[in-house]
Amino acid sequence: MKIICIGRNYAEHIVELDGNRNRPAEPVFFTKPDTALLRNNDPFYVPSFSNDMHYETELVVRINRVGRSIARRFAHRYYAEVGLGIDFTARDLQRRCIAEGLPWEVCKAFDYSAALSPRFLSLEELGGDVQRLHFMMSLNGERRQEGDTSQMIFSVDEIISHVSRFITLKMGDLIYTGTPAGVGPVVPGDHLTAELEGQTLLDFDIK
Repeated sequence: MKIICIGRNYAEHIVELDGNRNRPAEPVFFTKPDTALLRNNDPFYVPSFSNDMHYETELVVRINRVGRSIARRFAHRYYAEVGLGIDFTARDLQRRCIAEGLPWEVCKAFDYSAALSPRFLSLEELGGDVQRLHFMMSLNGERRQEGDTSQMIFSVDEIISHVSRFITLKMGDLIYTGTPAGVGPVVPGDHLTAELEGQTLLDFDIK
């Protein structure tokens, strides 16, 4: 099982990170190991190596068959359900990596950095269109992020087609499809919740 994360897939998030609107020409992706998974709404423990830990709320697509070099027109056959996830990012380490031109694993791929909802919802249940889904995230009861998949720069099918040119997708692989604007820090004592189409899928403590 692989965790594939898409970066810079919502225009306003690019603005809040870089202060510009330069969109990528193709999907940008990186991976996390399976040891990054945080399951079952277990608490997230802020690691000691970061002083600026950020949340990034994302729609997560679960792959349901093996595929390689998938044409975009066939990509919809490779998933049938979606959930929510948090891509926890050590922002201070990320800034250092960017400044030094280093890979990002140290700030993105650490243990328990990929919170995953314990429940996935079928697209049929959600109306059938993966590009018409609304999700939101709250911290301590205050809404911090709100996104709609119609706002994605690259659609789910475009992402699957692009990634599968380089990496074979297998059953159970997870694609974190990018975060909307509103990312920010978490500290011990916080409580995080997230909803997809009005259904609460994430609900856990920060410790």
